[in-house]
Amino acid sequence: SANLLFAAPNGIGVPKRFIFIRKSSGIRPTEIALRDFSDSDKALDEKKQAVEVDLDKHELPTWLRGLDSHKEHMTIMQGLSAKMSENVHWSFSSVMGCFKSNRNSLSAIKRTTIDFELANLFPSPFGHVELSFAGGRTGIVAGYSAPAPHTRNYCYADPESARNELFKSVLNPEAVNSDNDMLSFLQSREGLKVSGIKGHEKRRQQTHIDSIEAIRERNKKLIEISGSLAKHLPELAPVHANGGKNASTPEKQAAMTDVLIGALKAGLTNVVTYTIDDLGTPITGLPGNETDRVGIHPLGHDEAFGGVPAWKTREQIRISHVNQINTIVEKLKQVPEGKGTMFDNTMIMYFPENGETHHGVGSESPFLIMAGNNCNLNTSGRYVRLPFLGNEGHKTLGNWYTTLLNAHGNPIAHYGDLDLEMSRKKLHQTGPIKQLMG
Repeated sequence: SANLLFAAPNGIGVPKRFIFIRKSSGIRPTEIALRDFSDSDKALDEKKQAVEVDLDKHELPTWLRGLDSHKEHMTIMQGLSAKMSENVHWSFSSVMGCFKSNRNSLSAIKRTTIDFELANLFPSPFGHVELSFAGGRTGIVAGYSAPAPHTRNYCYADPESARNELFKSVLNPEAVNSDNDMLSFLQSREGLKVSGIKGHEKRRQQTHIDSIEAIRERNKKLIEISGSLAKHLPELAPVHANGGKNASTPEKQAAMTDVLIGALKAGLTNVVTYTIDDLGTPITGLPGNETDRVGIHPLGHDEAFGGVPAWKTREQIRISHVNQINTIVEKLKQVPEGKGTMFDNTMIMYFPENGETHHGVGSESPFLIMAGNNCNLNTSGRYVRLPFLGNEGHKTLGNWYTTLLNAHGNPIAHYGDLDLEMSRKKLHQTGPIKQLMG
């Protein structure tokens, strides 16, 4: 398979895959807690003390039930803090890199984000793919991930653009060597803003030249394997043409998921970061609210749309996200790989980019994790609550990302900035989360 074409030279055989799905407006810890805890576990959970239970003995919250048949692969992780990231409404790049982003400035991008660090461990033609429905944009636009300090990634903002770029060597081989779309993006004002730092004109131009050279190198390889790529080309409905302005939110999400799965199956990438919504993403076509254009921001302030209470519409949005996660799991479970399936080597993480509520403070950042059988972590089938911020044994987003890197071949001592409260109290806070290491 194409996956192995790129994995073989590194001697890693079958690659591991990571999908980061960022949602806006928080995941409230009570929303992802189990409804049928025993009294003693419920008390621990509510007091935010360490607790761990097996998911197979419990019912999932309503919005997670679409994943019922994959419970053995699920981890609900509560109690991680993310105060070293940006909170309130937006985290921009910071939730992926554990630093304060000072709004959305390039100079604040302190390090290579976790997704690019993982992509470096499992090379592929695209290295890393970023998708985004942030702000209802279309085309190729500025992303949130960072391949290096002070450098912003680009992303695909609608399913058609993502498909056209990822499968360009199949769809439009003669355009591949000129790569005009990417060139025009990099040369546009938006692109210059993305890659440039004031006063560093020369370096900025060099970055552009390097990007374009890297893209040309990649395209040569892609043309060589375009025959095997063709069989993974996703089909898009006509509604997605020209940026898909008339597609409903569930339709857009389903199409983007198809492109994401196609890119993984074709071996184009092993790491995807998907901003599934932000406060500016127009939401249309939700079940029970089909005709409304729902605003995530007013919803966060408990405004009702179409007579449906805000909590219920927020739940409906999460269900539409879980439907996408379920599709990814189901489709990857159908593809043989090694002695099992593609899903065995895949980890999907769904989390709030800004912390625990609409105006997140970052004291908690719940993670929903779906991990296949060969993932190098010992997490599956469990609800894990870690001790709350400021207590012995508490873990941060940085500890979680350190765990991911350490478990997959990067021995970094600690990834990300430290938490000030933990530092003040002189509590240990570096390194991986030991109980999650396989």
